[in-house]
Amino acid sequence: MSDIDELNYQIGLTCIEGIGNVNAKHLLAYCGSAKAIFETKKSQLLKIPGIGSILAQNIISKSQSALQQAEYELAFIDKHKITPLFFTDTNYPQRLKHCVDGPILLYYKGNANLNADKIVGVVGTRCPSEYGISQTMQFVSDLRQSGVLVVSGLAYGVDVAAHKQCLQSEIPTIGVLAHGLDRIYPDTHDRIAKKMINCGGLLTEFMSNTSPDAVNFPRRNRIVAGMVDALVVVESKRTGGSLITATIAQSYNKDVFAFPGRPGEVLSEGPNGLIKQNKASLIENASDLLYAMNWQEQVVKKPVRSQVSIPIFLNVEEEVIARCFKAKPELHLDEISFLSEMPVSKAVSGLLNMEFNHLIKSMPGKMYKWVA
Repeated sequence: MSDIDELNYQIGLTCIEGIGNVNAKHLLAYCGSAKAIFETKKSQLLKIPGIGSILAQNIISKSQSALQQAEYELAFIDKHKITPLFFTDTNYPQRLKHCVDGPILLYYKGNANLNADKIVGVVGTRCPSEYGISQTMQFVSDLRQSGVLVVSGLAYGVDVAAHKQCLQSEIPTIGVLAHGLDRIYPDTHDRIAKKMINCGGLLTEFMSNTSPDAVNFPRRNRIVAGMVDALVVVESKRTGGSLITATIAQSYNKDVFAFPGRPGEVLSEGPNGLIKQNKASLIENASDLLYAMNWQEQVVKKPVRSQVSIPIFLNVEEEVIARCFKAKPELHLDEISFLSEMPVSKAVSGLLNMEFNHLIKSMPGKMYKWVA
């Protein structure tokens, strides 16, 4: 089976109503490939957890129309040199793989590494004050030498200010869209979006001809939250969209930070509330973030092979985690989850037990160090 043939089925899978990202992953796990899902009989589909009779019937009855939609999309992405990223692809954003509702398929146009070592999300209100714009631009500018990738939503206000400063400071930046790659919304950001393709990129889970409807923006926000190591909130109302993104980021075990604002100001209510409720750490500049994430410049040392002796009292999961530290003595939580092939929640449980047994030490920025 050719890659194009399988890609056609992968796109088609997203066109069947009711499947969604969670069920799609269940289907893949049981059937082995997107094409195999389309070829599986209804009686077998019904044996898969979460797949009821209605959804099984949808897969059977709507497969042909779904594949026809997929053929149209294949022609579109080929014409516009768009890169499809399926959940099982090696260049799919690995951080998103650990999010239970992460997209099964993404469309990408750009040149940035979506699996960069350090990824920061910057979000905030669409109507920022001069203070908010100044804070955003200064913060991003100060990240220039840190080697980060900056992610935001290409919306008015804080988002586009972050993207513009990235371009000016030659920092790669990704704009996550709430619509297909056949348009830019708002259209006034078309020019900057084109520049971002050569210094970062544009990313979406939506097919072409998908309008920027209101229901799509929370879905966009979860991609921003899932892709990053740290999320920074600049200014926001108490119920702003950035607060939704921050809440999602928390649910994904991401580090959330916020710039404090003047008490009594409407645009300070969001970040100040996050800080007061211990849902975000207070930062005043980029240095605060880099310190908290343990991303400060360090003296380059000659690499030394880590000698990890596996204690006999570890359980199976903890032994798998311990072996991850053979590559290097310090690992980020996402690295441990990826190397061990464990969900973040399960890895955290094992790491906690190992810390109690004085085998590892937790460090700022969700880093863990082997100390045994």
